[in-house]
Amino acid sequence: MPLLIDGRRVRLPQSAGDLVRAHPPLEESLHPVHARAGTWGRECEQWEPAVPLAAEPARGASTSPLAWEARAEPLERARLLRGQSVQQVGPQGLLYVQQRELAVTSPKDGSISILGSDDATTCHIVVLRHTGNGATCLTHCDGTDTKAEVPLIMNSIKSFSDHAQSGRLEVHLVGGFSDDRQLSQKLTHQLLSEFDKQEDDIHLVTLCVTELNDREENENHFPIIYGIAVNIKTAEIYRATFQDRGPEEELRAARALAGGPMISIYDAKTEQLQIGPYSWMPFPHVDFWLQQDDKQILENLSTSPLAEPPHFVQHIRSTLMFLKKYPSPTNTLFPGNKALLYKKNKDGLWEKISPPGS
Repeated sequence: MPLLIDGRRVRLPQSAGDLVRAHPPLEESLHPVHARAGTWGRECEQWEPAVPLAAEPARGASTSPLAWEARAEPLERARLLRGQSVQQVGPQGLLYVQQRELAVTSPKDGSISILGSDDATTCHIVVLRHTGNGATCLTHCDGTDTKAEVPLIMNSIKSFSDHAQSGRLEVHLVGGFSDDRQLSQKLTHQLLSEFDKQEDDIHLVTLCVTELNDREENENHFPIIYGIAVNIKTAEIYRATFQDRGPEEELRAARALAGGPMISIYDAKTEQLQIGPYSWMPFPHVDFWLQQDDKQILENLSTSPLAEPPHFVQHIRSTLMFLKKYPSPTNTLFPGNKALLYKKNKDGLWEKISPPGS
C-alpha cells in the first residue's frame, strides 16, 4: 500500500525538493531550513526508480500546543519543527537511541516517557506511531541496510497492535542535509521507497529531511535539526539534545562502529533495556587510527566532516579505544554470554539489574 499525503497519490520524486514542487500548497509553507547532526555511517545504496506515493493529514490530534500540526501537511509541520528552539532533555524517563538502534514502547509504559536520538548529520531519525494504541518506535538510520530495517520498524509496532483496533500508522522523517556526497538524499529515497512497499497504509505526517533540513553558511551546508525527542504519552515531537546517551554509551557505539546491524534494545513488557550479548571482529588498523590527528579522523571516519558536532572526534576516539581494549567482547563484557540488563529506578534513572538465574 502507498504512503499517503493529503489524500493524493503522487509519483515518488527524486528528491525531497521535488516532493515540495509536486505539491504546490506545500511549497508555500516551506521556509529556509537549518539542522544539526553527526554520526559515522556507511555509504547508502544507489536510489532505484520512482514508485507511487501518497499522503494525507493526520487525524485525532492531541490537545498539546502542537496539536493542530497533526492536521497540517508534512512540510508545514516540518517548518514548525525547524522553528522550535532546541530543548535539553534530561535522563529521567528517557530512552536514548543510538545509531543503528530502535526502541518501541507505548503510553502504558511506567518507566519510559520519552524516546530520543541526536547527532544525525546524513543519518535520518524515524518515528513510526500507531494512533490507536499510541505504540511508538524511534530509530536512527544511516542507510546501511534500509531494505531490512524498515520491516523491523514495522514489525516492532505491529507487535503492540490489535488489528481490530481503530487508528492508523503515522511516520515522521527527520534528518540529513544537502551534503556533497548526496548520502542524505539517497537515504531519504530509500526510506520513502521502503515504507511505500509495505502492506499497510502509512501516513506521512512529518517530512523534514535533506534539502528541507538544510542551511547554508559560507558556501558550506549543514543540517538544521540534529536530534529529536518524542513524548510517548502526548505524541509531541520536538527538537532536542541530550545530556545522557547511556547506559553503556561506549559499548553501544562500538557495536555500531564495528559494523553491527540495526537492533531493538528495549523490552516494553518487562520495561528493561537489553544490551548484547554482542560480538565483533578486532577493528582493522585500530592503532593506526588512534595515532591520527583530529583532522584525519574527521575526514576519514565521518560521512560529513564539515557538519559534525564539536564532540564527534572525541566520541570516535573513545569508541576506538574501547574497541582496542575489547577486541573480542563476548566473554569479557558479557559473562556467561548473557545480556546486560538495565531498568529505570524510582528516580527515573537507569540502574543495572541481574539477569534471571544469576
